[in-house]
Amino acid sequence: MVHLITGNKGKGKTKWLLEKANSEIKNSLGNICYLDKSTQHMYELNNRIRLINITDYMIENNDQFLGFVSGIISQDHDLEQMYFDSFIKISHLENADITDSVERLQKISSLFDVDFYLSISLDEHEIPASLQDYVTAAL
Repeated sequence: MVHLITGNKGKGKTKWLLEKANSEIKNSLGNICYLDKSTQHMYELNNRIRLINITDYMIENNDQFLGFVSGIISQDHDLEQMYFDSFIKISHLENADITDSVERLQKISSLFDVDFYLSISLDEHEIPASLQDYVTAAL
């Protein structure tokens, strides 16, 4: 399932993601991966959570981002959850409609049984109507 964590910059989305990931790893039998635009939060994450600095991989567009995510899933059959901090930025969707990308992530989630948590720097009312059911937290 795809879960959207919405709210403007500075509303606590990253804190929410970090707390959720750290909480989930305590009871998880599988793996958790956290994608971010830096390693700034490395020491805030449980050491069992794999932190990936997306900027290290020369990803230039959304298709490459989704391919990268699919590659991670293909290499880790025990992967249960992925967290995407600053989703719009790391997926190269600035000033673009996020609908197609979120729907593609939902298909990937259904196929491979991986839950995605996306922090999105938009207020809940700015999220397209077709994606409102994915909003888990509006900060």
